[in-house]
Amino acid sequence: MNILWPILFLAPFVICFLLFNIYPIIYTFVTSFYEWDGIGEKIFVGIANYKRILAEDVNFRKAIFGTVRIMLCSYPISIFLGLVMAVFLSGLRRGSHAAQTINFLPYITTPVAIGLIFSFLFDRSSGIINKLLVQIGVINEHINWLGDESLAYLIVSFMLIWKCTGYFMAIYTAGITSISEEVYEAARVDGANAWTTFWRITVPLVKPITVFVVITSLISGLQLFDEPSLLFTGSRTGSKVVGGPGRSCLTIVWDFYDVSFQTTSRLGYGSAVAVVLFIMIVIFATFGMKAMNRTGDEK
Repeated sequence: MNILWPILFLAPFVICFLLFNIYPIIYTFVTSFYEWDGIGEKIFVGIANYKRILAEDVNFRKAIFGTVRIMLCSYPISIFLGLVMAVFLSGLRRGSHAAQTINFLPYITTPVAIGLIFSFLFDRSSGIINKLLVQIGVINEHINWLGDESLAYLIVSFMLIWKCTGYFMAIYTAGITSISEEVYEAARVDGANAWTTFWRITVPLVKPITVFVVITSLISGLQLFDEPSLLFTGSRTGSKVVGGPGRSCLTIVWDFYDVSFQTTSRLGYGSAVAVVLFIMIVIFATFGMKAMNRTGDEK
């Protein structure tokens, strides 16, 4: 009877975990070997879906390129700005908590609101950015920020920088507050200025946190969907094409959603895309855990 009670208490969690986590993964993997529209009969095609993804699907390659390009244009800047802001706000005697709260607000803002904000800012005809640039004489004609494929991905990157910098700031702030003040006092006694202290003391001591935020950024970047899709499917953007203009902002998850539920209903093929994405995330997560363990051993 003593053994039965723990089993009874654990049973709801185990059942829910198997039902809502393990079963969907297994079902998606099995479905990836079929051609299926979600309604008709399933047709077994073996690994044909995977062959098409890896060898023939131009949109999937564009999605990988678009995802990586947006990640490279946003996360390094956002991580660095988060660290700089954390260092600056940690040194303030007054108003640091209020400033941290304000900077963290974009991260908890809903993607729908973020999409609307940036569509209002960068709309070609009535966007605030175009009006401001025209008034100060920087440009003579309104720029089609969201309709030009050479600019659209930069707007998405800017969205991510605006959203994620506050989150990285909060993570780095927690790490900086754990550094002993005696370390900084010793550096000041030795004549180190703020620049030297930042690069020689703060950056090395927050290396484990940097590894953590880089790995989590890579994983979240591979799952990027809400921000670009809401920005380029809104009524104000002038571009309802999947992936933005020229599919320059197409991400892997957006491509999965498009082939599965939007342009077509190829659930079998979409399941194969989801499996490939899942494998990519597992690989990044595995290398990330190893990197974090090595960092911990170095300490």
